[in-house]
Amino acid sequence: MRLELETQRFYLGRDYSEAIQAAGGVPVHIPLIPDRDYISSVMEGLDGILLPGCDSDVDPAYYREDPHPKLGRVVPEKDETDLLVLAEAEERNVPVLAICFGIQVLNVSRGGSLIQDIESQIENCIKHEQGKPAARASHSIRVENDSMLFEIASDFANVEGVKVNSHHHQAIKAVGENLKAIAWANDGVIEGIEDTRTGRFVLGVQWHPELSWNTDDLSRSIFDAFVSRCSEVRSNSRVAG
Repeated sequence: MRLELETQRFYLGRDYSEAIQAAGGVPVHIPLIPDRDYISSVMEGLDGILLPGCDSDVDPAYYREDPHPKLGRVVPEKDETDLLVLAEAEERNVPVLAICFGIQVLNVSRGGSLIQDIESQIENCIKHEQGKPAARASHSIRVENDSMLFEIASDFANVEGVKVNSHHHQAIKAVGENLKAIAWANDGVIEGIEDTRTGRFVLGVQWHPELSWNTDDLSRSIFDAFVSRCSEVRSNSRVAG
C-alpha cells in the first residue's frame, strides 16, 4: 500500500486489485508496517507479491547517493516495508511483479542504483511524465528477444511496435544483482527488468499496466502471467504439503 502523510491513511489505487482479480487472483493489501515478524506472518498466506507504484521516491541513501535537488518526497515506511517484503519474497521464492516505484525499489534491494531525475540527468530524454489521460500509451519500447516480457508480448502483437504509458521521473541506473534489463525506451531509459536465475518469476516494468489491463493486450497478459505463476506456487505447495 501507500501512506498518505497528510491524513496518515494507508491506501492503494483500485486498478491494481481489479487487475489481479480479473486475472483470477485474490488481492490482499499489505499495510506499511515495517516489522519483520509482521511481514513474515502476512506472507505465510500469499502466493506472490505485486509491488505497486507510489508517489514517493526511494531514499537514495539505500544506494549510497546524496539527494538530488529534484528528488521527490521520501516515505521511510514505504521503503522499509517494501524492502522487507522483497527479502521475504526472495527467501520464499514467490513470484514478484514490480510496477514503477516497485521496479525501482526491487532494483535497489538487489544493490542497484537509480537515476534520481530523468529530465535533468539524461541528455535528450523523451517525456516520461505524460500526465492525463493516464492510460494513454505515450511512447514505444524495445523489448529483448530472450526475455519473459518478450514471450508475454509476442503471443498477440508485433513486439517491435509495443507502446506504453509513462508516469515517472526516476529510473534504473545500475542494474542490481541477479537482474537484467529487458526493455528500453528510445532514449535508453530502462523500462523492464527480470531475474536471471532459472525458476524465478521476478518481472519489473517501469510503466503502469494496471491502468490499461482492460483495454490493452500486453497489460492484461502481464497480470495473467503473474497470477498463473502464483497459481502454480499454490498448487506446488499443496502437493508438497
